[in-house]
Formats: sequence, structure tokens, C-alpha cells
Amino acid sequence: MNKLLLVLLPLVACTLLQAQDTLPKFSVKNIGNRHIVIDWVNKFETVKQISIQRSFDSLKNFKTILTVADPAAQLNGYADTKADNDRLFYRLYILLDKGVYLFSDTKRPAWDTVVNIKRMTGIPDKQPAVQFPVINGDSSSTGPLISTNKPKAEGWTPSKFVYTFKDGYIRISLPEGEDKKYSIKFFTMNDQPLFELKDIKEKNFKIDKTDFYHSGWFKFELYEDGKLKEKNKFFLPKEF
Repeated sequence: MNKLLLVLLPLVACTLLQAQDTLPKFSVKNIGNRHIVIDWVNKFETVKQISIQRSFDSLKNFKTILTVADPAAQLNGYADTKADNDRLFYRLYILLDKGVYLFSDTKRPAWDTVVNIKRMTGIPDKQPAVQFPVINGDSSSTGPLISTNKPKAEGWTPSKFVYTFKDGYIRISLPEGEDKKYSIKFFTMNDQPLFELKDIKEKNFKIDKTDFYHSGWFKFELYEDGKLKEKNKFFLPKEF
């Protein structure tokens, strides 16, 4: 066996066994090709907001580059593809319940040893590609999904109105304080109608995942005062 492989394989194994950081700790990795991945595990019971901030120094001038759409998700992460270099500093702003907030420690990207050792040694990657929404520069909106070790996937931006919550239910979050009528139509990926919610009264509620009969992708159309407001899709994981 190649001597380099004998030296590097234990390093790969040890790195893979390291536990992922839980909030307020987080990971910042340089995975190559100008991709800086920020990710974390959330074990807080209540999280109102998580914002990713970056700066050219470690003490001041931090600027929010993205506010997470679903801060309560247990596993979350984003890929910054517009960073000028890998010497920037990152931190998280975390808003908890009753106005309590905190900042994470400040971190610089670390080179992703596992990904790059695999590239050097030719070890096949049998793990599924990690996909995170892309941070496009200093925008606060998410962009197309990317793969850390495969070609870019088809662009998709999750909806902020209809999305899968961490408990597997479909969460509906409609604009507050607006006297408008909303309805939602749900479809299979083959455009077969499933059901429709008409004249929705509640602005925030959830739909039982069992209403969709199986896991996978589904489409929806959100109407505001009879006009199409959004046409998008969501994914139900295989949990039932």
C-alpha cells in the first residue's frame, strides 16, 4: 500500500469520529473551490433567530450575510461562495426566548482535512454529498444548493411561507398584519392535485405529514387574494 496512504488513513478516521459542534459552538471549513461551509447542531429548546456574520478582523465590523430561514432546525449550515479569501472571521448571532441573545466565539475557516485527504489519496467518498444553500455575497437570501464533492445541483430556494419543519410537519407561515385572503394548492411532482386549503384564517400553523401519504418532493402554489404569490416545492424525509 502507498506509504502516504498508510500515514493519512488514521488521520481521516480520527477526523471523521470528531463530534460536530453544538450551539453556540459551530464549524467553519474551507472545502476548496472558494467554498466556506459554516455548520452547527442546535440543541436549544427555543431559538428565535440565527444570523451568520463575517468580518475582516476578529473584533469589529461584523456584517450579517444571512439570517437562517428555520433557526430551530437541529442540523443547519450554509456555504459562503463569495468570500474574498479564507482569512475572514465568522461568528453567529443567536436570539433565544424572551429577548435573550448571545454571540458565538469568532472563528476563521479551517481546511477540511477529510475532503482534501480523500482527493489526494484517491479514496472514494461513499457518503452522500452535503448540500447547503449558498450565501451569495452579502445578501440575506439563500441561493441554489451546492454539493461539496459533486457538480452543482439544480437551483432551489426554500420557501419562507411553506416549508418542512424539524418535527417532519409542514409549517405554514403567512405574512402577519395584512388583511388578505390566502389559499394553498398541493401537488405531486407529476402535477397531480392532492388537496387545497381555502380561505386560510390562521397565519401560522402546521400540516400533518401523513396527509401526503409518502416521503419525497411535493409542489405547492400559494395564492394571495386569488393571485399566484409563490410556486415552489418542499421535501418530506422518509420518517413514516
